[in-house]
Amino acid sequence: MAQVWPGDAYPLGAHFDGAGTNFAVFAEAAEQVELCLFDDSGAERRVRLPEVDAFVHHGYLPGVMPGQRYGFRAHGPYDPARGHRCNPSKLLLDPYAQAVEGTVDWDQACFGYDFGDPWSRNDLDSAPHMMRSVVVSPYFDWGDDRPPRTPYHDTVIYEAHVKGLTARHPEVPAELRGTYAGVGHPAVVEHLTKLGVTAVELMPVHQFVHDDMLIQKGLRNYWGYNTIGFFAPHNEYAAGGQRGEQVLEFKAMVKALHEAGIEVILDVVYNHTAEGNHLGPTLSFRGLDNASYYRLVDDDPRYYMDTTGTGNSLLMRSPHVLQMIMDSLRYWVTEMHVDGFRFDLASTLARELHEVDRLAAFFDLVQQDPVISQVKLIAEPWDVGEGGYQVGNFPPLWTEWNGQYRDSVRDYWRGQPGVLPELGSRLTGSSDLYADDGRKPFASINFVTCHDGFTLHDLVSYNVKHNDANGEANRDGSDDNRSWNCGYEGPVDDLDVLALRERQKRNLLATLFLSQGVPMLGHGDELGRTQRGNNNVYCQDNELSWVDWDRLLEQFPLLDFVQRLARLRRKHPVFRRRRFFQGGRIHAAPGAPGSGSDLADLVWFTPDGTEMDDQDWSAGFSKSLQVFLNGGAIVEPDRRGEPIKDDSFLLLFNAHDGDLRYSLPPARYGGMWIKVLDTADPMLAEEESPVVKAGETLMCEARSVQVLRRV
Repeated sequence: MAQVWPGDAYPLGAHFDGAGTNFAVFAEAAEQVELCLFDDSGAERRVRLPEVDAFVHHGYLPGVMPGQRYGFRAHGPYDPARGHRCNPSKLLLDPYAQAVEGTVDWDQACFGYDFGDPWSRNDLDSAPHMMRSVVVSPYFDWGDDRPPRTPYHDTVIYEAHVKGLTARHPEVPAELRGTYAGVGHPAVVEHLTKLGVTAVELMPVHQFVHDDMLIQKGLRNYWGYNTIGFFAPHNEYAAGGQRGEQVLEFKAMVKALHEAGIEVILDVVYNHTAEGNHLGPTLSFRGLDNASYYRLVDDDPRYYMDTTGTGNSLLMRSPHVLQMIMDSLRYWVTEMHVDGFRFDLASTLARELHEVDRLAAFFDLVQQDPVISQVKLIAEPWDVGEGGYQVGNFPPLWTEWNGQYRDSVRDYWRGQPGVLPELGSRLTGSSDLYADDGRKPFASINFVTCHDGFTLHDLVSYNVKHNDANGEANRDGSDDNRSWNCGYEGPVDDLDVLALRERQKRNLLATLFLSQGVPMLGHGDELGRTQRGNNNVYCQDNELSWVDWDRLLEQFPLLDFVQRLARLRRKHPVFRRRRFFQGGRIHAAPGAPGSGSDLADLVWFTPDGTEMDDQDWSAGFSKSLQVFLNGGAIVEPDRRGEPIKDDSFLLLFNAHDGDLRYSLPPARYGGMWIKVLDTADPMLAEEESPVVKAGETLMCEARSVQVLRRV
């Protein structure tokens, strides 16, 4: 038997101190917890954890080194009617494991019941079929790594999948494709840098499992929204091994991105776990303390409350669940050096009982935490429960994925009538959603596409989803795509249709980068990535969902256009204001272009050059407008307290199906203008553009955007 000392109840998990490892696990329901140690042959040695303090079972084992595989067995009540599901025949992952080896093979032994009889008890040993927790060394040479800490208003987010981004990259060595090392490879980092990206938002990298249902179909849980380990980087994304090497590799990736000035944001899933509902497996939390970790139905604890659509929801009013989430967040910031988090189905985190409570304990904890409150916090502000759509209702510290932005911009460019008022709000930072609680324009994370739904290419190529490859008879995925195929469904050889699709892509991208708020680009959209009309590739871990880098040459004009948009935004603070437009007349900053003109910071014009009134906004048929952005009226100072000076711009939007002639506004808004961008002429060079005078007319092609700079 291994020597066992009492050890400490804190910190939870397995912690190596250079001479041995302390193990601690919370399990209030358990009467006894055994630590199970596995050697290279798979032989198991069980050691009872000798001490229990505040329901934390703990012990210290001298000589247990990094790389040691382990798990727990919980002895206690198995009484589903009272919410208890302890069973020592089930090997359990450590909820605080910092690394996990292997996968689950979904043998019946992994379940607490016999198939076909959910209320029976299954005492088959699950160890031969289970993953193992791994003791990890805390040591890593971070060198002079420092977080970039890019201000929100300067941020450009790139949503990416670790495997999907790099699996087909020709310049990444084959053995590194689809891994953390692949994301940190110089070729990938260079692409992101040239694209103007300041933050990579990685889809789930917490250890997850592939659902048995998908495995049986020959599919996989590609997206990874099925977490089982909130402290462990997913082992399948590691090129170097699964005995803790994945931790070192993840850190090296972060270090490489930081050196390029790119932040790392993690898409995290703290709302549920991979154990599912009462028919799910017993992998960790369920076997340790089911009633403490999960929201159970009050009048029948055999069943689980589910506001996530996945079978279970974590019990957010449990102090132990809250502690685990906060410990996890702090770990990823302090030990793994990540720069922020995007919270999947964040409304669930606010559900202490049934309603969504904006002042739930979780948000209070985040607000006062000296570590977590200082990083980027992004909410996906909805879940599937009643009252779960909470866009605009998160606390001031938070930013949000703005689903209304996505819908409004899509509607406008597909030609829906009556969209102008909504478009105006979204272009200017969605003050109707965020200004009332003191938040700024950058509270809005603007996006037109994301992992969930059509890619940008498919958004302009398909009217309906085509998800047959998922094996669900095309029933899965959203039917509310707000897409337009430009007159033909799917691939087409018609040059006019192809040209229109490319222009529509540029229109959507230009709108995204010219809007106030934080733009988020989906990986591969700059390369015309297609999923062939599939809007729900959660289970497609193959070339259907991976970025096709072979399209780089073919799609270079689109890539170049995105790079130009990013440069335009980066160069001109008028496109990334830190405060909302006032709409009234504001005297220009001294020395700024147009100073002394007393113009409004924002003015809306009709195509004929007159200021828009209520009748113009309410005209349902209207699909065109001009927007004057006063660069001399950016009232917020820079970091040194100096007034920000910028050029003024005129944006011409035309979503009509015909060309329109625009009359430029009166001379007091600008005597001369020069065109710097035109989605109908993507190769336009500013230095070759003719100067246009106030009051003159300018042709704007059907379905296009033009950007004019005041000379």
